[in-house]
Amino acid sequence: MYHAVAHQPARATHGLSVSPGAFAEQMALLDERGFTPVTTARLGECWRSGGRTPLPRRPVLITFDDGYEGVHRHALPVLAQHGFASTLFVSTGWLRGAHEEGGALDTMLDWDQVRELAEAGTEIGGHTHSHPQMDQLDDDRLRYETVRCRDIIADEVGERPLSFAYPFGYSSRRVRETVREAGFAQSLAVGNALARPAQGPYAINRVTVRRGTGAEEFARLVEGRAIGRAFARDRALTKGYAMVRRTRRALTVVRGGVR
Repeated sequence: MYHAVAHQPARATHGLSVSPGAFAEQMALLDERGFTPVTTARLGECWRSGGRTPLPRRPVLITFDDGYEGVHRHALPVLAQHGFASTLFVSTGWLRGAHEEGGALDTMLDWDQVRELAEAGTEIGGHTHSHPQMDQLDDDRLRYETVRCRDIIADEVGERPLSFAYPFGYSSRRVRETVREAGFAQSLAVGNALARPAQGPYAINRVTVRRGTGAEEFARLVEGRAIGRAFARDRALTKGYAMVRRTRRALTVVRGGVR
């Protein structure tokens, strides 16, 4: 799971960014070790088929969240060099252009760049319209964020998106059902663990790549080694914050009568 790819990212995105040089090094490592990147849609199709649609040897997902401009400027040439597939999950209200509503944390893609990425083989997926914590939204706003994002992508790219990623990785049964009802066939969380079919199509795990992820750590992560140790602190914080969000949501429902 990548976010910004930039030499000098904004402060808000710095920790979850990677430098262009690090990204190129990481993609070269995947190539050297015989990994074959696939789109999220292809992974979902294979798992739904029960293996009748096979995955290549050593499959891996390369995903980008939010829609930062460096994905086109820096990542696309590297992906093209290796012939790698990827999936870009866009928050449609953050992208530059007709649907922009503000709130973006750094320089974002415009729709021409998104279309160029799609034409180059990048799958374009949904990431809501304004990047909220989906599990804290009432039902109407939750559906709006999901459907609005879906419809804008379909209009701008010419193809209805099949894959979705939850902003911040936060979801709940209600959120997952809304994403499914909007027509998305699979959705990604974070989890910082390897993706497994048993997670189900709407809670697929990913591993976070950060500014501080060195080459040796990246190699261990993609090989599935020492992931638990690398993200032990993240998991503890996530578990604690999940309790806080559930409590906050329950209080909102009680006080406001939200469904």
